[in-house]
Amino acid sequence: MKEKLWTLDGLHPERFAILFILFAAVMWLAQPFRHVSAQTAAARPPLGVTTSTQNAQQIAILHWYNANLTTQFTTGTAPNGVAFDGSSVWVCNNGSNNVTKLRASDGTVLGTFPVGSNPLAVAFDGANIWVANINSHNVTKLKASTGAVLGTFTVGTQPDALAFDGANIWVANNGSNNVTKLKAGTGAVLGTFNVGTFPAGVVFDGTNIWVTNNGSGNVTKLSQAGAVLGTFTVGSEPTGIAFDGTNIWTANFGSNNVTELSGSTGATLGTFAAGSGPDDVVYDGANIWVTDFNGGTVTKLKASNGATLGVFAVGREPSNAAFDGANIWVANFGGTTVSKL
Repeated sequence: MKEKLWTLDGLHPERFAILFILFAAVMWLAQPFRHVSAQTAAARPPLGVTTSTQNAQQIAILHWYNANLTTQFTTGTAPNGVAFDGSSVWVCNNGSNNVTKLRASDGTVLGTFPVGSNPLAVAFDGANIWVANINSHNVTKLKASTGAVLGTFTVGTQPDALAFDGANIWVANNGSNNVTKLKAGTGAVLGTFNVGTFPAGVVFDGTNIWVTNNGSGNVTKLSQAGAVLGTFTVGSEPTGIAFDGTNIWTANFGSNNVTELSGSTGATLGTFAAGSGPDDVVYDGANIWVTDFNGGTVTKLKASNGATLGVFAVGREPSNAAFDGANIWVANFGGTTVSKL
């Protein structure tokens, strides 16, 4: 008597379920890719949620798909900036006018705190959280332990990036082509310094401040007193910037690559391909992670030579990212989640 392959009376139920899921997955992968915009994404159920209109095949596909995704946690709308405070991850939600505090170990939401209009960046100063509110032209200071607002401080036009130098907060003002230096203890303005066109990223290298100029295609190096020490050409539309302990890395959104600059001289040490629309760069102690805004992925590069070590799927329109000492956290601007790698 021939064995029946596709009925439960001739095949163990667990094997049948595995074969069914694999078949459903293959059928799903064979379909043409459909892009879901940030505007329409809100209408679909979150990943892992089933609805009464889904048939057995759709449910099987959904469970298979989620099993192969990076871990994701829900935040507010259009999450962008990400920072780690030693135990928690802070995410500013551009579309919700607030920040979400997540426990780094398991992604549990510890609080949601209102800030200014359309927050775009967040930084930790060792005790407090600073948030750049691009459309209210100010920064909000929160107590990291409780989320209590400690102050709101006016800076330049459209602040969109932050860095802490050990004593002061540096704010890149995209709309006024300058950076503001604030005293971390009081929020007092210590200076405003001109840089290039549309500054979009800022980082401290232990001695100096580096600023990416999105509209100029270059990077400005400033002393802590605000003096310009050099201007260095990188790729097209540079946005995110990171320091690896020796050198500077920039994400060049318009040229789909990253540039490595000498931290001492500003000389170009290399240019490396990095997905579609690289938006941010993060250093993990050995590697550079690049968010690919248009590709929905993150590219991992070896810091010593720029070699590609992997490309990992995350959420829609990944923007900023942060390293928590063990994992990379990515804000998916086109949705309402952060991914943990």
